[in-house]
Amino acid sequence: MKDYFYLGIITKTFSYKGQVVVYLDTDEPEKYKTLEAVFVKDEDEILPYIIEDFIYKGANQAIVKFTDIDGETAKNLVKAELYLPLSFLPPLTGNKFYFHEVVGFKVIDKEKGNIGKCVDFMEASHQPIMQIECNGKEILIPAVDGVFETVDRVNKTIIIAAPDGLIDIYLK
Repeated sequence: MKDYFYLGIITKTFSYKGQVVVYLDTDEPEKYKTLEAVFVKDEDEILPYIIEDFIYKGANQAIVKFTDIDGETAKNLVKAELYLPLSFLPPLTGNKFYFHEVVGFKVIDKEKGNIGKCVDFMEASHQPIMQIECNGKEILIPAVDGVFETVDRVNKTIIIAAPDGLIDIYLK
């Protein structure tokens, strides 16, 4: 799964002809209108499904017809997660980044200096959280736009402006 990214989920069937409604969990769902295939997670493996028809409906939803999937089979796909290879991600520039892209980057706070290395991200109820390893301790920083000042891909460094007092909570 480390070579794939989460694209969305099949929310329900659409017709008796095997069409399904897909929720695309992305900021730019219209970029995926020309997909020819996706990978569907089936228990512990992901399987390729060829797309016969893809109709983007707005609001991050599309009606999708997979090749050789009839109405009965489509019912079994409801709640299945969709994935694409990481190579399908459009490159980001500036301070925008994909979470997997910055794992291993050095994290420097504007006030505290070097606070460690980004080791992962986790999803909280309302926002993602960056996990930073600092001398055997874990620092958790909200991964929201206002926190990230600079993403330096060449030097593998992120400069942040952590909320006042947040880093101190973890280092005491």
